[in-house]
Amino acid sequence: MGNVAALREIAPGFRKREERGRLSTGISAVDRLTDGGIARGTLTEICGPVSSGRTSLLFALLSRATRQGECCAWIDVAGSFDPKSAFAAGADLSRVLWVNCDGNTEHALKAVDLLTQGGGFGVVVLDMADTPEREVRRISLASWFRLRHAAERTGAALVVAETKISARSCSAMQLEMKRKRPVWVGKLLRGIRAEAESQKHYRVQSAEFTAVV
Repeated sequence: MGNVAALREIAPGFRKREERGRLSTGISAVDRLTDGGIARGTLTEICGPVSSGRTSLLFALLSRATRQGECCAWIDVAGSFDPKSAFAAGADLSRVLWVNCDGNTEHALKAVDLLTQGGGFGVVVLDMADTPEREVRRISLASWFRLRHAAERTGAALVVAETKISARSCSAMQLEMKRKRPVWVGKLLRGIRAEAESQKHYRVQSAEFTAVV
């Protein structure tokens, strides 16, 4: 009976998390790969080299979320966020809080912690894509756990952009971006074919899409 009572207490917590649902990325192929998009209340890692479609995917998510009325935060470690490109991708910048950390990783982690803990943001992006790898490696596992738990408590979709996977077991989903080939219209470069790869149940699955450059 004790076990049954405990399960009854735990079950509402599971239902609450399931009801949070997912945020569509706005890219149908990626949404199919991720079973509907980026999960709320979790930490997701999106990694890949330059021109792999990583930023295009994030801008698509930002656009979809802000158009649905979500408030979003973009914690920019290296100061490389381009508002014009985000706007061109469809993001409503009036719903985006941009925090430029000017290369200070410690300040970025504190900002992510405060904003995620405070609630009110549907999406919180930690952009470490242009941060030196040695700086990223200094982030402790305890820090990643703290950020993950903050996302779980407030229901924010916490997304980390980087060149290599860093949070590992702390992240609920890991997408590895790969550059496939350029897309030309006549002599003009219009984009790249990018591939998002995810490992589920020991099986690697992937989806291709066109990323605008």
